[in-house]
Amino acid sequence: MLRIAMLSVHTSPLAQLGGKKTGGMNVYVREVARTLGEAGHHVDVFTREDSPATQGCIVSINSNARVIHLPAGPLQTLDPAAIYRHLPQFRDALLAFADEHKQHYDVIYSHYWLSGWVALALKETWKIPVVQMFHTLGRMKDRIAGTETPLTPSTIMLHERNIRVTVETEIMNLSDCLIAATPAEQMQMLWLYRATRRQIAVIPPGVDLEHFHPIDHNLARSRIGLAPHQRTLLFVGRIEPLKGVDILCNALATLKDSQPDLLSDLMIHIVGGEPDNAEVGRLRALCNTLGLNDLVCFFGAKSQDELPYYYSAAEALIMPSDYESFGMVALEAMACGTPVIASQVGGLAFLIQDDETGYHVPVREPKALAQRIATLLADKEKRRTMGINARRVAETYSWETIAQQLTEAFCSVLPTACH
Repeated sequence: MLRIAMLSVHTSPLAQLGGKKTGGMNVYVREVARTLGEAGHHVDVFTREDSPATQGCIVSINSNARVIHLPAGPLQTLDPAAIYRHLPQFRDALLAFADEHKQHYDVIYSHYWLSGWVALALKETWKIPVVQMFHTLGRMKDRIAGTETPLTPSTIMLHERNIRVTVETEIMNLSDCLIAATPAEQMQMLWLYRATRRQIAVIPPGVDLEHFHPIDHNLARSRIGLAPHQRTLLFVGRIEPLKGVDILCNALATLKDSQPDLLSDLMIHIVGGEPDNAEVGRLRALCNTLGLNDLVCFFGAKSQDELPYYYSAAEALIMPSDYESFGMVALEAMACGTPVIASQVGGLAFLIQDDETGYHVPVREPKALAQRIATLLADKEKRRTMGINARRVAETYSWETIAQQLTEAFCSVLPTACH
């Protein structure tokens, strides 16, 4: 059995979901650690202390997996860019922890570029392989935001221009294995960073099929406070411009003007975000301007225990994102038997089968989104068939299957064979 050091520096797998920097990656790290632990591997997940309550805290996930909080800057939530300067402190604290507790590891599995920086530093000391998963890529985000700089030797080396891209490039050059969530992400690594193809293993995230499962539609509606005659469309995720919730609002405004009867018994549930989130404020103002205040409800973050009821109550999950490396929320909804209407970008283009488990729509085209919403709302049998297909696809993404694939990737970079 393997001893695995997992790094999730900037965000804890135990954090409340739906916040500014919490989402699919948190779920991924927690579930991979849990599943690998259940398979008999020893897993230590290292993350930064972000409040007095987490200072020096060690939390068990199960008998073989635990989360260890280490210092990296002040005891408060920080943006990733602000954490970068504190990475040496985190590295030193991790080395001290391993030395004090006589811990040794076979492989490092790091997540996001900040963790990758630490992983390369540990590799230099421990002389063990590094497996890296980025979850999002800086160059892809720059492209979406329109701030990309040309990839040349000078821009790669010029830290002041883009620290993240520089570090990501170094991680891709020096890691022993890179995990891509989809073939699309693999191609992005090859094209945008000139990564080596043989380094990359395509292994998607998974889903807890026992937790996320179809629930009776009426029971789910009742659980979240809907009347029997009401219908709902659902958005789940962080509330930030990249998620495209404004596109959903504009699509609803289009439907309100063209097919008002379609919206007569409909509620839009926006799940995620914090009360003081600036983007939530902007979206509320947009809804007011578009006359959608009676239609769109902002619910804030919901626990993992509540989410299956929201998914199962919905006619469809809407994901109008500008960019998603994978889209774990879509997979959770599919596991609950809910169709997904999503932008044809990143992992969503790979995960959702158009006209089978949901619909693809062009990015930032609210009229196209409105058309697909109208089509799905008007066809109950289509929704039912898509929901059945969605669950069937989701069943191929169990965490046990994903953990086995990851174990094979870890073993492929070890100096001696493992079983």
